Amino acid sequence: MMDDLKAQAVRFETDVRFGMVTEVDFTGPVHKIQVDGKDWHQAHTIIISTGASAKWLGLESEIRLRDIGGGVSACAVCDGFFYKGQDVAIVGAGDTAAEEASYLAKLCRKVYMLVRKEEMRASKAMQHRVNSLANIEVLYNHETVEVLGEDGVTGVRVVNNNTKEERVLDITGFFVAIGHKPNTGIFKNWLEMDDVGYLKVVLGTSKTKVPGVFVSGDAADKVYRQAVTAAGTGCMAALDAERYLAENGIH
Repeated sequence: MMDDLKAQAVRFETDVRFGMVTEVDFTGPVHKIQVDGKDWHQAHTIIISTGASAKWLGLESEIRLRDIGGGVSACAVCDGFFYKGQDVAIVGAGDTAAEEASYLAKLCRKVYMLVRKEEMRASKAMQHRVNSLANIEVLYNHETVEVLGEDGVTGVRVVNNNTKEERVLDITGFFVAIGHKPNTGIFKNWLEMDDVGYLKVVLGTSKTKVPGVFVSGDAADKVYRQAVTAAGTGCMAALDAERYLAENGIH
């Protein structure tokens, strides 16, 4: 699909270049970005679509199975359907974890929710939702030791922090919901962001406080984080950038 999107962009004479942006300079009306630590490029408008990266536990088994598409995921809404009627586990204690556990409970036979401490961080309403679903079992004071399986998840070994007792849960899907980190560190001295790092925009637009700099997708969205909403804000940013150029007589 990405190849098709690229081909369409090229058909409309888009200059597609690859590289890592390593520095930016938003001091003047013409903005500058440095690519791969060497080449500088200039533009009257810039759209930031750097997204956000899911946080992981960092276990070798977790990362290996994630990278081969073996049943480890950070998005229940995206991948939950593949585990319909099966047993799964989800790690997390906040509102997102509770919401995703509730979503999985509609599809899966059994959902184990692994909470590292003796209580959730989720709101009372979300905790109530989780506790009201009979097929969700919340395991407090439990941490993941290892995700089991070679080509796909077959189970997860967990440990009780209080008793140090280990047990294996028979599951086929392992979900991680411990938060996301927006890929926005490079902009910290230039743009407004919240305490986590999500970029702030003018309400109802994609505009930042810097004229000519716009944001779309998960770099600014910590609520929905879906492809369709990111695409929508991408369209907003494109329109905002086009209008900015027109209003400033730039062709």
